[in-house]
Amino acid sequence: MFNVMPVLMEFDFQVTVTLLWRFFGKSMLIFGLTMLFALPLGLFVCACRRSKFKPLQLLTKLYISIMRGTPLMLQLVVVYFAPYYVFNIKISSDYRFYAVIIGFALNYAAYFAEIYRGGIEAISIGQHEAAQVLGFTKGQTFFRIILPQVIKIVLPSMTNETITLVKDTSLAFAISYVEMFTTAKQCVTSQSSILPLFVAGVFYYATNLVIAFLLERLEKKLNYYSR
Repeated sequence: MFNVMPVLMEFDFQVTVTLLWRFFGKSMLIFGLTMLFALPLGLFVCACRRSKFKPLQLLTKLYISIMRGTPLMLQLVVVYFAPYYVFNIKISSDYRFYAVIIGFALNYAAYFAEIYRGGIEAISIGQHEAAQVLGFTKGQTFFRIILPQVIKIVLPSMTNETITLVKDTSLAFAISYVEMFTTAKQCVTSQSSILPLFVAGVFYYATNLVIAFLLERLEKKLNYYSR
């Protein structure tokens, strides 16, 4: 029978929590910067996806298809190594972090673009026509009338993607960027115990509970007609 006692005895809870908390900030930095860049980029990609200029529309559809059809881990590896192998540019130590943010932002922008598109297409064409009659420009119609309604419609889907992003930050280990999950694996090796992974799981779960709670409150606040 497998003896778990030596494994449990080598687990240092205080050291593990201290280390994971230190690198939890890096995981949240990936999360925050990805949201900061992916949300507006997704809106831009959505506009290109809905463009009447066919070449641009097809190119955008191809981009979305590739981003959604290939693993994020693979995309991170490509973004990190492409400058060296494709353009023969020497990779600096700082680029590892930039590659993580670029890879995550490009990936999530594709998902956000399709979520935006679904929300925009759910708006009645009559609202566009009414805004035109009232003298609104296309820009005013979109940002003052359409976009606020789109945010309300897409918020549940955005919540799902946001929760997924928190967990996906662990994929940064694919290009050896040290964040919380990588640190947890190192603790597993140094302490000969699997328990640091469970502690990391608690961090991820607690973070997602907070995010889900806040976005649910926002969703209820926007859902003013059902009060």
